[in-house]
Amino acid sequence: MELMLQRIWAYFWLPETKYVIAAAVIVTLLSLRLLARERRRVTVTFIAFVLCLLGQLVGAVLEALDYSRLAVMLHELFVIGSGMALFRLLAIFVFRAILPRVGIVVARIAEDICVLSLYALFILARLHFVGLDPSSLLTTSAVITAVLAFAMQDTLGNILAGVALQLDNSLRTGDWIRIDDINGRVAQVRWRQTTIRTRNGEVVVVPNSQLMRGRFTVYGREEVASWPWRRWLWFNLTYDSPPTQVIAAVEQAISVAEIPNVADDPRPSCVLMDFGPGYARYALRYWMIDPQADDPTDSAVRVHLLAALQRGGMELAVPEQSLLVTKENEAYRKSLQRREGERRLADLRCFEILASLQEDELRTISQHLIHAPFVSGDVIYRQGDVAHWLYLLTAGEADVWLEFPQQPRQLFRTITAGSTFGERGVLTGELRHDTVIARSDLVCYRLDQATVEQLVQSRPEIAEAFAGILARREQEMKEFSQRYVEAAPDGTKAEMGMLDRIRSFLGL
Repeated sequence: MELMLQRIWAYFWLPETKYVIAAAVIVTLLSLRLLARERRRVTVTFIAFVLCLLGQLVGAVLEALDYSRLAVMLHELFVIGSGMALFRLLAIFVFRAILPRVGIVVARIAEDICVLSLYALFILARLHFVGLDPSSLLTTSAVITAVLAFAMQDTLGNILAGVALQLDNSLRTGDWIRIDDINGRVAQVRWRQTTIRTRNGEVVVVPNSQLMRGRFTVYGREEVASWPWRRWLWFNLTYDSPPTQVIAAVEQAISVAEIPNVADDPRPSCVLMDFGPGYARYALRYWMIDPQADDPTDSAVRVHLLAALQRGGMELAVPEQSLLVTKENEAYRKSLQRREGERRLADLRCFEILASLQEDELRTISQHLIHAPFVSGDVIYRQGDVAHWLYLLTAGEADVWLEFPQQPRQLFRTITAGSTFGERGVLTGELRHDTVIARSDLVCYRLDQATVEQLVQSRPEIAEAFAGILARREQEMKEFSQRYVEAAPDGTKAEMGMLDRIRSFLGL
C-alpha cells in the first residue's frame, strides 16, 4: 500500500506542480482583491483549476493500478485543462487589473484572441511532449477548417467584423448610437453581435457584419464628459411676427432660462429655415448634456419656448378653417371678448393698490393689459436691465435676487399672487435693482410705461401708494445689502424722496 501511494505521489506531484499551484493561488487572491466585478469569473476559473488537479490525481491513481493508457490520456487531458485555467487567470489579472492601471485599455475581443492563441500553443506543446506530431493534426484540421469556413460564412463575417469594431475603437460599450430607426446605448460588443439597450428597456441584437457594411451614428461616449448633443425643435409662426424679433426673443428666453440638462455653451440658437404656405418655419437648436433624458429635456424646452412666444404675442401657425358671413361666429367672438374682459376685471380687483379705482377706470386698464405667462425658471428681468414694464402677478410665485460684486447672488424675497413688481423702474426711470426669476409657473399681466403714466396722472393718489411701497422696499433692500457689502450701492437721488422721484420722472 505504501508503495502504491509513493507511485501515485510521484506521478502526480511533478517538479513544476508546486510552482503552478502557487502561481494560480497568488493570481486568484490578487484578482479577487483588485477586481470586484470579476470575482465570480475568477472563482469559477480557480474551481476549474482545482478540479483539473483532482483529475490529474485520478490519472495518477490509474497509473498506479497499471491502467497506463487510460492514465496517460486522463493525465494529459487534465494537464491541458489546468494549464488553460491558469492562462485564463493570468489573462484576467493582466488585462483587467495591471494594464488599465498603467493607462492601457485592451478590447475584450483582443484579450480573447491572446488567450485563445496561448491555449493553442500550449495544446500543441503538450501534444509534442507526449509524442504526437502536431503537423499531421494541423494538415487534417486545415481541410476541416476550410469546410467549416465555407459553411459558416455569415458567422465568420460577424466574428471578423466584431474584431475590427473593437480593435479600431469605432464602437465601445456605453456609447449612444443610432442605427436606422434604433436609438440606444451599446450594452455589449461580442464576437458575433452587438446588443443595444433602448430607452424603452428593449434589447436589440445587431449582427456585427451589418454594422460594418452599413452606417451608424455615435452621439455620446461614456468616457467623454463634454460631448453635448445638438437637438432641433421645429415650430411654425405666422408672417405677422418679424423674423428678427422671433429669433431674438426665442434665443434670449432659452439662453437665460434655467433648464436642466441644457448646456450653457454652446448657446442655444434660433434660425429661420423655410417659408411655407401661410407660415414661416423656424428651428430652435440647443445642446443636450445627457442623451438619456432626451424626451423630458425636449419637453421642458418646448414649454419655455411656447411661453416665450406667448409673451411676445407671436402666434403659432396652425391649420385653420374660417366660415364667412355667419352671425353666430361674430357673436361668439364678442362673447369671448366679453368673458375675457370680465376675467381681467376680476383679476384687477384682487390688487389692493388698485382698490380705489372706479369700474370704468379698471375697465380702461384691462384693455391695456398684456398677458405675460412665465414658466418655472424663466428670468423675467435681470438686475441692470432697462425698465419697460410693470407686472401684476395673479397666480404663482417668483423669487427676487440681488447680485453683488464677486459674490453669488442672494435671495431677497419671494413675490406671491396679488402683488405687483417692477414698479420702481417704470415710475422713476431707474435701471432694474434686482433680478426676478419664476419659482413656479406664473400667470401675470404687464403694463407699459405709457399706460402707467396715464394712470398715475389721472389718479395722483396711486403715485403716493406706490411711493410708500417702494420706499419700504428700498429700506429693506438697503438693510439686506449691508450684510454683503460695507456700503450698499444706492443709484437713486439721495436728496429726493421716492414720491418726489416719481413726480419728477413723470412730470407731475
